[in-house]
Amino acid sequence: MLRMMIALDSPRSLTSTLRARGIRDVRDDATTRAAYSSDASLYRVPPSVVMFPQHVDEVALALSVCRDRGVPLTSRGAGTSVAGNAVGTGVIVDFSRYLNRVISFDRDSRTAVVQPGTVHATLQRAALAAGLRFGPDPSTHTRCTIGGMIGNNACGSRTLAYGRTADNVSHLDVLTGTGERLLLGPGGTPASAQTDALRKLVQGDLATIRTELGRFGRQVSGYALEHLLPEHGFDLRRALVGSEGTLAVVLEAGVSLVADAPYKTMVVLGFSDIGAAGDAAPTVLPFSPTACEGLDSRIVDVVRTRKGPAFVPELPEGAAWLFVEVAGSGSLEVAARATAVAGLSTSSRVIGDPREAAALWKIREDGAGLSGRSTAGAPAHSGWEDAAVPPERLGAYLRDFDALLLEHDLVGFPYGHFGDGCVHVRLDVPFGRAGGTEVFRGFMTAAARLVAGYGGSLSGEHGDGRARSELLPFMYSGEALAVFRAVKAIMDPENVLNPGIIVDPRPLDADIRVAAAAPVRSGLALSYAHDGGDFSQAVHRCTGVGKCRADSTGDGVMCPSYLATREEKDSTRGRARVLQEMINQGGTNWRSPEVHDALDLCLSCKGCASDCPTGVDMAAYKAEVLHQSYRGRLRPLSHYSLGWLPRWARLASAAPRLINALVRLPGLRRLALRAAGVDHRRAIPAFTEQTFHAWFRARTPVLSAPGARPVLLWVDSFTDNFSPEVGRAAVRVLEAAGCEVRVPEQALCCGLTWISTGQLDAAKRILGSTVQALAPVAAAGIPIVGLEPSCTGVLRSDAGELLGDVARPVAAATHTLAEFLATLPDYVPPSLHGTTVVAQPHCHHHAVMGWSPDAALIQSAGATLTQLGGCCGLAGNFGVERGHYEVSVAVAEQQLLPMVRAAEPDAVVLADGFSCRTQLEDLSDRRGVHLAQLLDPAARTIRRS
Repeated sequence: MLRMMIALDSPRSLTSTLRARGIRDVRDDATTRAAYSSDASLYRVPPSVVMFPQHVDEVALALSVCRDRGVPLTSRGAGTSVAGNAVGTGVIVDFSRYLNRVISFDRDSRTAVVQPGTVHATLQRAALAAGLRFGPDPSTHTRCTIGGMIGNNACGSRTLAYGRTADNVSHLDVLTGTGERLLLGPGGTPASAQTDALRKLVQGDLATIRTELGRFGRQVSGYALEHLLPEHGFDLRRALVGSEGTLAVVLEAGVSLVADAPYKTMVVLGFSDIGAAGDAAPTVLPFSPTACEGLDSRIVDVVRTRKGPAFVPELPEGAAWLFVEVAGSGSLEVAARATAVAGLSTSSRVIGDPREAAALWKIREDGAGLSGRSTAGAPAHSGWEDAAVPPERLGAYLRDFDALLLEHDLVGFPYGHFGDGCVHVRLDVPFGRAGGTEVFRGFMTAAARLVAGYGGSLSGEHGDGRARSELLPFMYSGEALAVFRAVKAIMDPENVLNPGIIVDPRPLDADIRVAAAAPVRSGLALSYAHDGGDFSQAVHRCTGVGKCRADSTGDGVMCPSYLATREEKDSTRGRARVLQEMINQGGTNWRSPEVHDALDLCLSCKGCASDCPTGVDMAAYKAEVLHQSYRGRLRPLSHYSLGWLPRWARLASAAPRLINALVRLPGLRRLALRAAGVDHRRAIPAFTEQTFHAWFRARTPVLSAPGARPVLLWVDSFTDNFSPEVGRAAVRVLEAAGCEVRVPEQALCCGLTWISTGQLDAAKRILGSTVQALAPVAAAGIPIVGLEPSCTGVLRSDAGELLGDVARPVAAATHTLAEFLATLPDYVPPSLHGTTVVAQPHCHHHAVMGWSPDAALIQSAGATLTQLGGCCGLAGNFGVERGHYEVSVAVAEQQLLPMVRAAEPDAVVLADGFSCRTQLEDLSDRRGVHLAQLLDPAARTIRRS
């Protein structure tokens, strides 16, 4: 069998040596190496081995092996490095899997000790509970690690108040490249052969270090040798922060914490353009802001287009804005400063609602992903993404930078930490065409010359990495670069630690992943309309920002399988990287074992389609892979049983009692489950004795009032055959709302189960027939209301990908029940005062339609609402297939099951999705109800059954 990774000669002897030395978790399989071939940068560098240390002694052992064999060692946290700092050809050391604990926390001294793989958000939760915080807060704070922050000298939005990572590290426990272990604290740097050599080097180059380094706060490029000056106490601890893993490996870190200000207010200032916003940023600084962030309408418009206007709170007039936060210990003092800041622009708004402020900060936080497409829809890339200039020169720099973009025919969305003079941007470099790499090199060289001319830094917080190390001569003299080389030679004389970064750099245009990826356009089942019909461009939407690795507790969904397994390959990013590697290694080996291994635990929840800032839709990619892999071949049993479920349900409707009785027989039940490819711990849902359509045909017609609004209630296969009570309740709700309810003359299937199992030719036929039947309804202006969220989502989204423009009118006419009721000006829901609702929104509901209309409707009825995030874990066919049960349960245990157990006995568990209700029935003693049942005027009380 052709292996996907044929270009990689896996060094089994290296793996064997590492294991023999006592390192327990070492992997050299092709799937893992593909998943770790990129970070959040442009670069593709497949490693030889990935190891996951369970103790710091294993790190020392690995370094010893690498030194003996001349193999590079690269430290990695969350892999969110955007400059190519966390990829390498040798051993990747992933600290995030095991070495991720807060070792100690001291409220009195305001310090904590953490392992390098500790996620920033984990430390922050502990700190906030004590009224403290870790000051630096990168936009990736939900998944980045403290070790990674130390590597890059990460800053974030609130550096103005709390400083950089270097300013907040109290001690470091490190291994240098020679294997020497150093404990570095505020008490000074211990004497050793290496540290003595460093002292001598610094003494000989005092003038160079004093004049070229540490000139302004965001000068992150190169080595921070200013901390080694005598006047700074030869502080090697701080000098190592920002060295990108090239001088030492961090084993443990002590960090300083600060008091979290109890009062915070956000002020938004509007300006005519981004340059004007840059001019104004220094005028904000005298008011001691915690943050001063800039962005323009291009990023805001992405949010409006992708998620809808409701996701962007009101902004003051302008085409660019400064988001300013003022904070303090007194509410009146903070309010006074906020008012003063608002007076800096003729267009401003003080944000009083914390929810609005959170929504606006989220837009800024997701900037790296939101700017991943140009205004023309072309992919936009990192590389020149965090240059910084002294803040007083920012406006002029931004105008010159815009002119430079025009000169090179590139488009980008500048945004960033304007109060610090740091600008982020992603550029639509045409890597997909001949000469694209040359365009990249030309622009990067010109941009380096520009920022150096402003006295700025190539990097303001992300480090130089592979993207900018080659450009350091534009910023530093030959003498300074010689000092950098000498420091590297002292600390890592064998060049084992992250080689090719800062010193002796790799070319900035070498190893670019996208440039080596050929387009994949022929023979595809889905249209990939937003990606030019190119599957390669679609999977390369993933820029590696890693939001899929974040804890989605709250109202997010992505990525449930990663949260269950904590394996990179089970994250959206890991899967995208494996698919990208398939393309980089020769195009379309759809049946590659590595690809199927990575996709196996994808729940097809579509959480990434909405939660990923770059718009990755892994459910679609999985469907395409399954379609291509099994087209014309024998499929897994579950594809025939679960994939054809609507067909079997239709047949069962002829004798439902007999079928239900047969599958309850113990021996036959187990045999049926085995034959269907279903886990034996799952129950078989009972087929209804009267389908919804049979009930509707038999009911006494209800005379509609004159002028009643016609509505087509589209009842899907699940509601029709398993939960007709939901459909009956919906009829009563709609009729009580003054509507004339119609249903299709025959049952119409959307083909969902065929889509999720990759049977896309059949799905096109089934869905095409349904769209054809519904098209006259849509053309007549009659709204279509769907009940099953996943099926409604097919009409709203998948139909366009499968059928093209012919499906658009039906998609536009299709609504959820809550969406439709919100269009009725006279509709008043029944009172739910005194009712507690614990709601599990279906993943597709969240991802495709959005659940906010449902939340608004329930709250307007007076209910107390708790909205869960995450996935229920069943996810259609996923959770019932053999081999998925444990992960399905683990996903349910993330939010659904704990919240249901904690709910009061009389609380209503709202679950519109048939799979969500099925998961509840299988794993708990609670039963879920649909929104239609909650609003049903015939239901005197809603109670747990």
